[in-house]
Amino acid sequence: MTLSLAQAAIGPPEKEDLKFGFIKLTDMAPLAIAYEKGYFEDEGLFVQVEAQANWKVLLDRVIDGQLDGAHMLAGQPLGATIGYGTQAHIITAFSMDLNGNGITVSNDIWERMKPHIPKDADGRPVHPIKADYLKPVVDEFKAQGKPFNMGMVFPVSTHNYELRYWLAAGGIHPGFYAPHKGDISGQLSADALLSVTPPPQMPATLEAGTIHGYCVGEPWNQQAVFKGIGVPIITDYEIWKDNPEKVFGVSKAWADANPNTHLRVVKAMIRAAKWLDANDNGNRPEAVEILSRPEYVGADYEVIANSMTGTFEYEKGDIREVPDFNVFFRHNATYPYYSDAIWYLTQMRRWGQIEDAKPDSWFMDIAKKVYRPDIYAQAAQSLIEEGKMEASEFPDFGTEDGYRAPQTHFIDGITYDGHSPNDYLKKFGIGLKGDDKI
Repeated sequence: MTLSLAQAAIGPPEKEDLKFGFIKLTDMAPLAIAYEKGYFEDEGLFVQVEAQANWKVLLDRVIDGQLDGAHMLAGQPLGATIGYGTQAHIITAFSMDLNGNGITVSNDIWERMKPHIPKDADGRPVHPIKADYLKPVVDEFKAQGKPFNMGMVFPVSTHNYELRYWLAAGGIHPGFYAPHKGDISGQLSADALLSVTPPPQMPATLEAGTIHGYCVGEPWNQQAVFKGIGVPIITDYEIWKDNPEKVFGVSKAWADANPNTHLRVVKAMIRAAKWLDANDNGNRPEAVEILSRPEYVGADYEVIANSMTGTFEYEKGDIREVPDFNVFFRHNATYPYYSDAIWYLTQMRRWGQIEDAKPDSWFMDIAKKVYRPDIYAQAAQSLIEEGKMEASEFPDFGTEDGYRAPQTHFIDGITYDGHSPNDYLKKFGIGLKGDDKI
């Protein structure tokens, strides 16, 4: 992926006035910081950022051109491009963060889990807390003929796949999708019934008793602690260390029509991500103040700070160090790896959203159609040439092939290699693999 200086030079923006969408979550931070720190203006761009009601509305508005781009679930560009739910070619040249989610259960469920959870010498629960300890509770619900309901934010969300991954690792079946049969509930054969709830509504829905737990980004797990209605039992960092989370998505048609604008947007976002992680998270308190404003996340400073400044509060008063709970730039967080895209596609296949077996080459072809490290590399090279960034802060674009080294830090100990998606699927006890079909 070698770039010449001529390639790195970026022309004037084709479109200067832009509107970007986001959902009220702390991981929209690169957008807010690029705006507040003037990085968009440095690129000759005049940007509006606008909160959206939910993920579907956000995606639809990018597709129909009301938004120029948006903070998206990583599964949204992939799902749309393969025609799951909505058909549209969406691309991403910028990954917004690593980690940042958690799984919370109600106080009642937590009390039922506690007898099964190992304790350390101080009597505190040993983390990470596995779904093995939730299974007796779910089994009890089943024996009594009662549904065990949990919330996630969208069918192709990281949260859906992380919650499913954690549950299945503990022997709890989260259910299959069967879109070819008209069933998009995702609840076929399920022990735990997962359904969609918008992120900001998770705590209230838990408090109302409609769901018994949920998987969501921040600040909506810490909000449950502050409200005294639930207990965040595990972060996604503990399910898969440094897992890819949100992306910045635009339509392929928009990117083709506005290549210089797109590169300039990516440049501004890279600078914002670097600022967020600079000085060992030294800028995070300022970032928390910005995010707490009503035009962004609009939650209390203390609630947002709980996870953004290096700690995470589990059971009330049980505050533990999780410095990488949300990473914006370290570990090449912003680089759109093909292997990240392929992991999402494996989970879509595992749970039936992709109904038929696909060869490894198909997974790789889709990843390359949606994830665009070539655009990222050109934006990065421009920042290096301008002296705003160092080459050492990025992957070596001369040798980078877009695949992370095999990932080993999953809660179930299974290794993921993006080069072999079908072999990866064969390793799971629960889920579709090979020629399986619902």
